[in-house]
Amino acid sequence: MPQNLTLNVNGQAHRISVDDPKMPLLYALRDDLGLGNPRFGCGLGQCGACTVHVDGQAIRSCTIPVSLVANREITTLSGLGTAEKPHPLQTAWIAEQVNQCGYCINGWIMTGAELLARNPHPAEQEVRDALSGLICRCGTHNAAVKAVLRASKA
Repeated sequence: MPQNLTLNVNGQAHRISVDDPKMPLLYALRDDLGLGNPRFGCGLGQCGACTVHVDGQAIRSCTIPVSLVANREITTLSGLGTAEKPHPLQTAWIAEQVNQCGYCINGWIMTGAELLARNPHPAEQEVRDALSGLICRCGTHNAAVKAVLRASKA
């Protein structure tokens, strides 16, 4: 029997019906709510492409059941900032020209934003440690670190 859940995503409440409460949050965000980010990467929580914030904490949405985040505050990359008022990390990302293909950007920015919320002025090694669990096949790791450090000075 389907279960009705409320997902609070990017400041808006959305009612969804799920057949399996263990369905990954990622599927609800992409399939039920039509969000283009987060992205499906590995499906195992190892690459970070699916990262979102739940109550301010960066989590891998491909491994967390949607039923565990019902009625909690979920923020995706599109809810982090706006075109008129981007998050400082989004501005720094552009200034440092981090992206190549851009597929992994979701995980890097969402993880970096959580770090900056916890520690507004991290040392370079703290940034590297926070971002160490993310994968970018284009090799933009060093540029991503520079962007987080730039945002910490904004």
